[in-house]
Amino acid sequence: MVFTDVEIERYARHLVLREVGGPGQQKLKGSSALIVGAGGLGSPAALYLAAAGVGTLILADPDDVDVSNLQRQVIYTEDDIGRPKPEAAADRLAALNPHIFVAGFNGAFTEDTADELVSDVDVVLDGTDDFASRFAVNAACIRRGKPLVSGAIGRWTGQVGVFTGKPCYRCLVPEIPPDAETCSVVGVVGALAGVIGSMMAVEAIKLVTGAGEPLDGRMMIYDALAGETRTVRVGPDPECPVCGEGAASGA
Repeated sequence: MVFTDVEIERYARHLVLREVGGPGQQKLKGSSALIVGAGGLGSPAALYLAAAGVGTLILADPDDVDVSNLQRQVIYTEDDIGRPKPEAAADRLAALNPHIFVAGFNGAFTEDTADELVSDVDVVLDGTDDFASRFAVNAACIRRGKPLVSGAIGRWTGQVGVFTGKPCYRCLVPEIPPDAETCSVVGVVGALAGVIGSMMAVEAIKLVTGAGEPLDGRMMIYDALAGETRTVRVGPDPECPVCGEGAASGA
């Protein structure tokens, strides 16, 4: 895979980075990523993956841009209000890096659409804000054998983890919590989305290039108010409905 002179200059800081270099940048160029949820987490993740030179980016989101999104969804501007998020985000990413291919899917991520979206990509990033969508993304990744980078935020706390088989996300969250909160109800500091979304991009880049140790089977939790992080290990659940011993289809 050959880089143009412009691409060599564009990715110069990667090319001199020992853990990436030419081979790693070639892997990025030849890779594809699906970002489910083009919102607070998907926005910075998509921007950094596009800037990093991931060759194909697919963004899936059923919503249109709303003025309330602009507090944290930095990929959009006021001119995008009312536009489908995948369409507006794709335009921004193409303007950021014309050397990559960007596509959008303006629809809900359900069992009917999950396998088709997940099957042809190398890595999946889940930035959705409801557990039903997170469960659908996780199940599709298990069925198709794709690594999943999962992120979540609320108030002043965020988390990011990586799941590549067992354990899976459902081992961490077996059922939808009865007291589940949403950012629209409890609020979220906008800059926190940038922190966690950027961490998700870093983990995806590590997975593609083979650099370092991804957060595989681990969850990093960031407390912005306290300025502290901690990492916990997620154990496989034999009774998990998706990857457990009794799971038949990963659904």
